[in-house]
Amino acid sequence: MSASSGVLRVGPYTFAGPWMLAPMAGATQMPFRVIARELGASAAPTELISAKGLVYGQARTAEYLRHDDKEHPFWVQLFGGEPESMAVGAERAKELGAAIIDVNMGCPVKKVVKGGAGSALMSDPRRAAAIVGAIIARTGLPVTAKIRSGRDASSINAIEVTRALADAGCALVTLHARTASQAYAGRADWSVIERLCAVSPIPIIGNGDIWSAVDGRRMIEQTGCRAVMVGRGALGNPWIFRALGDPAFSGPTAAERWQVIERHLRETLEFCGSVRSGVQAFRPHLLWYSHGMARAASFREHVVRIEALSELIEVAAEFFLSPGGRV
Repeated sequence: MSASSGVLRVGPYTFAGPWMLAPMAGATQMPFRVIARELGASAAPTELISAKGLVYGQARTAEYLRHDDKEHPFWVQLFGGEPESMAVGAERAKELGAAIIDVNMGCPVKKVVKGGAGSALMSDPRRAAAIVGAIIARTGLPVTAKIRSGRDASSINAIEVTRALADAGCALVTLHARTASQAYAGRADWSVIERLCAVSPIPIIGNGDIWSAVDGRRMIEQTGCRAVMVGRGALGNPWIFRALGDPAFSGPTAAERWQVIERHLRETLEFCGSVRSGVQAFRPHLLWYSHGMARAASFREHVVRIEALSELIEVAAEFFLSPGGRV
């Protein structure tokens, strides 16, 4: 990734700006990634995908790699704990369109960590580096990594891990400034990002507690990171990317908001292949879209019981298009 001001590069690929959508399990499926890209995100990696699932040819795992041409270069996040299986899984991802491979080294979920993957790799920089090296050797693709500050408050080792990854050929590191033991609770410690940026031999993307456009710009100013990945702050608010790119943007109108929500719903139905699975997949997004709005609690209580698509659209349209304009 280039260190030149204002230009982000990973291997042969150039990114238009410093604002990116973070990979989030169960949230960053293709329809949402495309919407985020159209609203200003310069990149939107996939949610974490099992390398072993790809190795074993699991159809459901391969489904996670469905993507749109608008996502070029297609950035795929894999998880796993073994260099060989990660390399073979990355090779399969390349066959399915991956242009960049991101290695998940931050997921704190027990079933992921138990397999030596995710944040377990923070305790083993040598194995983490071996995974990066094996993927590069097998695929020739640019490889990035998303890490945590450390396993817990007593083992903050993001600098050590980043140096090991850089030595293995890693193009850049995204740092979620929480420890694995914090999971998603507490505050992100941006000072860890700042300290890492000061010494890292490769570019750093910051992540953690970006709830508004002001937060995103402040992270870059305070830490010196080259780009920012927005995670939970983008759920229900993909317009945060438009606001990051345009400080004068004050938010969508009710009509603009509903237009995106309805499109997101219909594209999710198409992506999932059936009304039942599509409605189930979209329901969390519908709850996120309602966050902070008047009557949101009663809306959420009602909408979680709706199964019929026609009723869901009718109730949602009435709620999101109700008087009040901007939200």
